[in-house]
Amino acid sequence: MKPLVVITGPRDAGPGERDLMMEQAAAALAQLGVENATRIDVPAKGTGSDDDPDAVMRGQVQEIVPALQSGSLFGGADGVLVVDANSLLKAEAEVIAELLDVSVDPIVVFVATGAIPSPLGAMLKKRGEALSVKRITERSAGDWLGRAARERGLRIDPEASAILLTRFGTDVAALGQALDQLAVAGPEVTVDQVRSRFKNRPDEPMWHYVDAVVAGNQGEALRRLADFLQHGHPLQLLAFLQNDVRRRSIAAAVSDYDTFLDWSGAKPGWGMEKVWKQRRNIRGSDLKSALGALARADLQLKTAPEPTHRVTMERLTVAMCRWYGGARRR
Repeated sequence: MKPLVVITGPRDAGPGERDLMMEQAAAALAQLGVENATRIDVPAKGTGSDDDPDAVMRGQVQEIVPALQSGSLFGGADGVLVVDANSLLKAEAEVIAELLDVSVDPIVVFVATGAIPSPLGAMLKKRGEALSVKRITERSAGDWLGRAARERGLRIDPEASAILLTRFGTDVAALGQALDQLAVAGPEVTVDQVRSRFKNRPDEPMWHYVDAVVAGNQGEALRRLADFLQHGHPLQLLAFLQNDVRRRSIAAAVSDYDTFLDWSGAKPGWGMEKVWKQRRNIRGSDLKSALGALARADLQLKTAPEPTHRVTMERLTVAMCRWYGGARRR
């Protein structure tokens, strides 16, 4: 393995994907013989230490300078782990690239959920080794759960496995913790054990809900809605749906994918490709009906008492399933 490693994950990586990225980072450092790595947690752009406004690097990032310089002065650093490297500022990326050029055999693992700024990003593409963590789907989470159970010596009932996935969704970090708790009781994991121990609902990306709506699956969409409302506010979901209707309306009106991206003001990616491929599935009249219903729901959520919000979202969900998934029944 090359001493410079870049581990990338989805831009909207959840706790499960981030956990897998950190596992890969730890494995890469171990393979490179690093026992104690200096960890740099890059703050989000627009945040960080402001003790010295004229400093080229923010305080949280400055620790990488002595870590890399020690390699050139004393014959090898322990290694550096840079988390959220996509949030580096351009000036910081320039300094780090210069340090990597003069350091002696630097061992650095970068973890990023987006593009690393140049010139550092370009350097890493040439000199580094690229690893990636894909977006976790329910299917891949199920595969992961089976492997993790076997590694712990657990025999898990298929129905119990399904309930765990319902409770925790694609958060494999939380699934691993759940398995550790279940392992205390013995190697057999039963449905009753899972039901009695775990009552939570998964904190999942909103596109899971939209996927169920697009499929016209009312039961699944209502379950996803209930899961989301355990952690999020209905106005968040409403805004997500409004943006989705907007994108689908644009997709239905243009003739090519590049124009769709341009009019949408979005970057190419898995989510945009999915909307583009589904552009023929929903009639224009149904998109118009959906937009009107979203406007009425928005007014209802902002003016009516909070106890009515859930019912409003449930009725909207059923209607959206009819409009979005109606093509499958025609």
